[in-house]
Amino acid sequence: MIKTILISQYALPYDGIGSWTNMYNYYIGEANHGIDIIICPEPKTKSNDISYHFIGHSLGQKIKNKISKDRYAEIIGKLKTEIEPGNKYIIQMIDNHGLVIPLVNFLKEKGFRNQCYIQFFYHGFSPFYGNFESRPFFESIDEHVVLTMDSYLDYKNHYSILPCRFSVQHNGIDKSRFMPLLKKEKDLLKKTLNVGDKTVFLWCSQDRPKKGLDFILDVWKQLYKVHKNIHLWVVGASRDIDLPGVDFKGRIPHHEINAFYQASDIYLYPSLCQEGFGLSLIEALSCGNLCIASANGGIPEVLDYGKYGVLVSHPNFIQEWLDAINQALISIDQYELKLPYDTYSIQTWCKNMNDKIEKAKTYLT
Repeated sequence: MIKTILISQYALPYDGIGSWTNMYNYYIGEANHGIDIIICPEPKTKSNDISYHFIGHSLGQKIKNKISKDRYAEIIGKLKTEIEPGNKYIIQMIDNHGLVIPLVNFLKEKGFRNQCYIQFFYHGFSPFYGNFESRPFFESIDEHVVLTMDSYLDYKNHYSILPCRFSVQHNGIDKSRFMPLLKKEKDLLKKTLNVGDKTVFLWCSQDRPKKGLDFILDVWKQLYKVHKNIHLWVVGASRDIDLPGVDFKGRIPHHEINAFYQASDIYLYPSLCQEGFGLSLIEALSCGNLCIASANGGIPEVLDYGKYGVLVSHPNFIQEWLDAINQALISIDQYELKLPYDTYSIQTWCKNMNDKIEKAKTYLT
C-alpha cells in the first residue's frame, strides 16, 4: 500500500483569504484527489475521505515553535504515528523548506527513508538557499515542484549541483467563476458598480512595496491629466488619500472578487519582485482583461511571453508603464481573449497533481 501524506502549515480546507490554499480547497473538496492523510492545523470543516492529524496554530504555539530547538517536533511526532514498517508513503510539503532536513533525519534514524518519496512544492520563483548550503536540502528530497519552467531554469543556472528531480505545476483557477461576460452583461455590471461606460483598470494585491501600487498611482496621476473617461479600482489596499478616478476598495472576499475582474477592462500587475506565478493575473486574464504586467520572475511564462498580455520589460521605469497603458487604451476596443479555456484551469491543476502522485508511486514500487 502507498499512501500520500500532505503536510501543511495552514488548515485545509482553509477558510481565509489565501492563494495556493484555494487550489487545495478545491482539490480535496470537489476533485478525485490522491491525498490520504493531512497533517495541519484543525480546519473548521474537514474532508470526509481524508485522515487528519492536527498541529497547534495558536499564537502561543507559533512562538514556542520559533524559539524551540526542535521546532518541528510536533509535526514529526504526528508523522511518527502514521508511518509503519512495510508500507510506503509519498510525503508532500508546501514551501516549508526548514522542515525538510529534520523530517528526513527522522526517517533515516527510524530506517524509513527508503519507504518514502518526498515531494517539495515551492510557490516562489528564485532559489532560497545559497549554492553550497543548498546541497543537504536537495539531497534530502526526491522531487522539487516549481510553478514555471523559468523558475527551474533559474535554479539550474544558480546551483552547480542540483541532485533531485524537478517538475512544473502551473497554478489553476475555477473558470466557472472566472470567465468573461457577454458585452451586454458586462455593461450592466459596470452600471451596477457605478463606473458606467468608462474604461476600468484594476489593481488587486496586498499593499506591500514589492507589489508596485505606488508606481501605478504615480502613473495614474499623469495618465488622468490626459484621459478622463477612465477609472481605477484598487482592491486589497485601503489608503486615506483622494485621487481623481481612483477607488480604494480594501479587502474583498475571494468569493465576491470575480465581479470586479469581469467589470474591468485592463488589469495592471506591476510586481517589483521575482513573482512565482500570480494567481490574480490568471484570474483577470480568464475574465477577459487585457493584462499589463512586469516581466519579472514567472510572469513572462504565465503570459506566454507576450501572447496573452503586455509585458513591461523594465517595470521600475514609470515611462514604460505610461507607454504600455496608452497603447492599451488605443487597442482596448479590439481586444479579444486568446487564452484557451483549459489553460490554467483548476481541473487541469487537479489532473496534474494526480499525475504527479501516480508518477511518484512508480518510484516506490
